[in-house]
Amino acid sequence: MANRFKLYDLTKDGKGVRKDEDDGKHGLVGFFKQYKRKFSRLLSVNIFMVLGNFPLAFFIMAYAGYGAYHTMIPQNPLLYPVAYALSRLSASPLASALYAVFGLQKEWPRFSVVSYILIGLSLLTLITFGLTNVGTTYILRNLARGDAVFMWSDFWYAIRRNYKQGVVMGILDLLISVLLVFNVRFYFYGLNGTFFGGILFWIAVAMLVLWFFMRFYIYILLITFDLKIFKIFKNALIFSIIGFKRNFMAFLGLVVLVILNLTIFYYIQPLGIVLPLVLTLSNGAFMTTYAAYFKIHEIMIAPFEVDKPTTPPDEPIAKDDVS
Repeated sequence: MANRFKLYDLTKDGKGVRKDEDDGKHGLVGFFKQYKRKFSRLLSVNIFMVLGNFPLAFFIMAYAGYGAYHTMIPQNPLLYPVAYALSRLSASPLASALYAVFGLQKEWPRFSVVSYILIGLSLLTLITFGLTNVGTTYILRNLARGDAVFMWSDFWYAIRRNYKQGVVMGILDLLISVLLVFNVRFYFYGLNGTFFGGILFWIAVAMLVLWFFMRFYIYILLITFDLKIFKIFKNALIFSIIGFKRNFMAFLGLVVLVILNLTIFYYIQPLGIVLPLVLTLSNGAFMTTYAAYFKIHEIMIAPFEVDKPTTPPDEPIAKDDVS
């Protein structure tokens, strides 16, 4: 009876492929069929995604004030000096009332040596981020196409085979993502209200959206094909455009998933906090993987297949780009 409750047995071998596992239909109906069959496996993938990026916990601890110095600062730094001076110079009810309103102070954490050590440890994410994406994308790709999956061994197999490109891609992924988000915020707040600022803002938004869709394909291309990083980016850019329909459907699925998570967080806060740790991340990644892989298969794999593929499904396929 105990074996029935081992939901997170990551070392257990994958089940064999069912005869009706892949019916050749990879649209919305096919997605929900695979999602239903693979749901319990997605819970395990979510654990890999969370534990694989454990250095982020150090960053959260640092900005939550763990180990920091705590000082008191005015809630209203502009009017506090005026209210404080009036309260010292006059004992009138008006001065007292102004100080009661504008003289309030709040606790403010100030970084300490411990804080900077935690931030330094969080930089390990530059290494773990790409490797975790490589391992989990390999599992999600195999789940999407109905292959037998061996969670623990498949995860480390993909990392061993792609660790060099995985680390480089992870660093580039993080840097580009942070830069594009920063650009959107900068042009929105820094140049808001001007014609030129509006143009730059929408250009930054368009670049962020394009990169968002490119990320659907980047790690799948990395683990499936023997391509240089430049060609991975080039092909991901092309697929983000020609696969717009599937990309948009995955985007809608992500929106629904996020809204559902936020709604649960609003009404049942503890559950809303736990969901990303056990479910949300892998479910969103499975949506994007399912949308992206079969478009890649249609363009870059199917035209080269004969009766039986000569390349094993778990080995990289050496192909040129789609252009």
